[in-house]
Amino acid sequence: MTSLLDEFFKKSKNNQTDAEIITKGDRSQFDGEIKFKATIHGRVQGVGFRFTTNQLAQELDIRGIVRNESDGTVYVEAVGAEEQIDTFIKRLAQGPSPAAEVDKVDIHFDNSIKDYQRFSQAN
Repeated sequence: MTSLLDEFFKKSKNNQTDAEIITKGDRSQFDGEIKFKATIHGRVQGVGFRFTTNQLAQELDIRGIVRNESDGTVYVEAVGAEEQIDTFIKRLAQGPSPAAEVDKVDIHFDNSIKDYQRFSQAN
């Protein structure tokens, strides 16, 4: 699938490496769709991270939320098909916004996350 924002995403990726991804929870608990919550650490506020995460989620047919936290991190809850979730997590670690610098992504697979109807950007 070709993204409308591919060029935008690629502009800053030449010199960036993927952030460390730390996973918790049992991914095998899911029969169909995968559900996770994530905390993204680094320079992720004030750089278009939520906007580009929202755009990426819509392109991948991921449902959930993205919001800024008071400690400077970004919080994500996401629900979607396994392949799309894997792509989404990888792109979160790369920083979907060219201005973002992601240091670490904490992923917690959690079946108690609600079934969202769409993806939205909070605060």
